[in-house]
Amino acid sequence: MTDTKASTRVQVGPLLRRAAAAEAAMWRSLYLWARRRPLPLAPGDEPFGYLGVVKPILGIFIGLSVVEIPIFDVVVTHVVPWRPARWIVLGLGIWGLLWMIGLFASMTIHPHIVGDRGLRVRLSSGIDIWIPWTDVEALRKRYRSLPSSKSVQVEQEGDRRVVSIAVGSQTSIDVLLRRPLTFKESKTGSTPMDELRLYADDPDGLLRSARGTPVRNTVGR
Repeated sequence: MTDTKASTRVQVGPLLRRAAAAEAAMWRSLYLWARRRPLPLAPGDEPFGYLGVVKPILGIFIGLSVVEIPIFDVVVTHVVPWRPARWIVLGLGIWGLLWMIGLFASMTIHPHIVGDRGLRVRLSSGIDIWIPWTDVEALRKRYRSLPSSKSVQVEQEGDRRVVSIAVGSQTSIDVLLRRPLTFKESKTGSTPMDELRLYADDPDGLLRSARGTPVRNTVGR
C-alpha cells in the first residue's frame, strides 16, 4: 500500500507542477497582452501569427462565457438555497472567461519568429522550438489537415519521424531538416525528428522572410 501511494505521488506531482506552470503562464500572458506593449523582437526578427484559424472558435467561446455568467448567477440565486453557492459559481464563471481570454492573449504574444539565425516555432506559452538555419534543408508551403486535435503530433512516415505543431488540426509549412534533431519538448519525446510541420496564418510571407536570411540556399519551394 505504501509503495502504491508513493507511486501515485510520483505520477501526480509532475502533473500538478505542469498544471500550475501553465496556469501561471496564462495569467502572465493576459497581463502582458492587456498592457498592449510591442512584442520584444531582436533586430532582424519578423513575427508570424497562427491565431487566425482558431480565432472564430475562441470568439464564440468567449462570447458564450460572457452570456452564461449572468444566466447561471440568476439560476443559482433562485434555485440553490445555500448562499455561498452563488459566489462559487460566479467565481468559476469569471475564472473560465479570463482563462479563455488568457489563451487568446498567449497565442497572440507568442508568434513564430523568423530571424537572421534561425526559425523559432511557438504555440502559446507551452511550446518554444528553435531551429538554426544551418539545420534547415528546405521550407515548403503545404496545407495539411490532421486527424487529431492534439497540438503536438508525432508520426512515422517510412524511415522519417515527423512532428506537427498544429493549430485547429492544421499545418501550413513543412520544415525539412538537414539532420535529425531532438526537440526539448516533453510531448515530442527523446527520439530525433527529421521534419517539423507548423501552422502560420501567412505561410507565403514566412517563406519570403526566410529567403531573406543569410542562408538562402537552405530554403526551397
